[in-house]
Amino acid sequence: MAEVIEEKQEKPAPTVVVKKSHAGLWIGIVAITLVIALAAAGFYFMHQLRTVQDTEHSHDNLKLIEIDKELNGLQQQLSGMQSQIANLNAEMTGKDNHFTQTLADFSKLHEEHLDTARKELAASILALQRQLGKTRGDWLLADAEYLLSVANQRLHLVGDVATTREALEAADQRLRESGDASVFKVREQIAKEIALLNNVQEPDIVGIYAGIQHLQSAVEELSVFLPHAGKEPEKAAAPQDLSEHGHEILDKVAKQLEGYVVLRHTEQQVNAVLSPEEAHFIKQQLKVRLEMIEIALVQQNDTLFTSSIENAKEWLLKNFAENLQTEQFVTELNKLSGVQLHSQYPDVSGSLKLLKDIGKLRLETDKAALSDTPETPSPAPAGNEQPANGQQ
Repeated sequence: MAEVIEEKQEKPAPTVVVKKSHAGLWIGIVAITLVIALAAAGFYFMHQLRTVQDTEHSHDNLKLIEIDKELNGLQQQLSGMQSQIANLNAEMTGKDNHFTQTLADFSKLHEEHLDTARKELAASILALQRQLGKTRGDWLLADAEYLLSVANQRLHLVGDVATTREALEAADQRLRESGDASVFKVREQIAKEIALLNNVQEPDIVGIYAGIQHLQSAVEELSVFLPHAGKEPEKAAAPQDLSEHGHEILDKVAKQLEGYVVLRHTEQQVNAVLSPEEAHFIKQQLKVRLEMIEIALVQQNDTLFTSSIENAKEWLLKNFAENLQTEQFVTELNKLSGVQLHSQYPDVSGSLKLLKDIGKLRLETDKAALSDTPETPSPAPAGNEQPANGQQ
């Protein structure tokens, strides 16, 4: 404002004043421009600095977030590992308890086995000592007991009467050699059992079997009832004397036809003529029935033996001619049907029971011996003990 006033007052020199004011103006403009530029540059640098700081801060935040995530993951893994460790500890504890219990059970079982083995060993040693301490009489009694048990087994399981009798006789011989007075009742019972065995009638299995074999060989000689090719004509019975009735001509004709025509009366119906194979099959069927009889004989099966004989008789009477050979065959089968394979065996276990209770028999023998002895005199006084001992 002062410069404007001065320009109005000093009009004669406008040129000088104008030059000074323009220079200052330009200087001021330049200075302001420089200040603005510096301010802008400073602002720009400050903005860049803030941007860099914000970027670094955001990077730091991201890193922190990532670190937090990693820490969370590590914490989760750590918790998982802790749970696994806890499970492992529980499992190890359970296994340790199981192993401890198993070891305790095994130790207990082993101790029980050891105790059992000790007891068995002690019993074996005691039995061995008893065996070693036995006299010859004890061994003979043990041998007799074994023979009596064998006799019972052979009789009731196999039905072998001969072996049973020999075993009883051998047991009686052992008891006699033992010299023990208490076995008298046992020997008496053995004598009764041997007498009972002597009354047992045993079937002759071998003889019966041989008879059945003979019947099988005689099957081929039997004549099948129905006619078949190759069948030999049977001999006719002696013709009746027709001369008594005045039929001499018929008598001559009958004599001429003898050996060519056979007249026989039968109640069985003839339905067809058999072939040789069918006739052979009929005979083989009879042999099969005889073999069934043999099997029942060997097995000593009374039921099967009787039923097989009846079956063979029915087949024989149904398919074979009624002649002397057939009657003899039926007679032999009737003899077989009367055979009883299993006899009623006596009880021979009384002697074995008495021998097993030998201790009781010995007590009874001792009591009987004491009752038979005379009463002993009363003991001498104390002062006479030495003379009595001296006399003894």
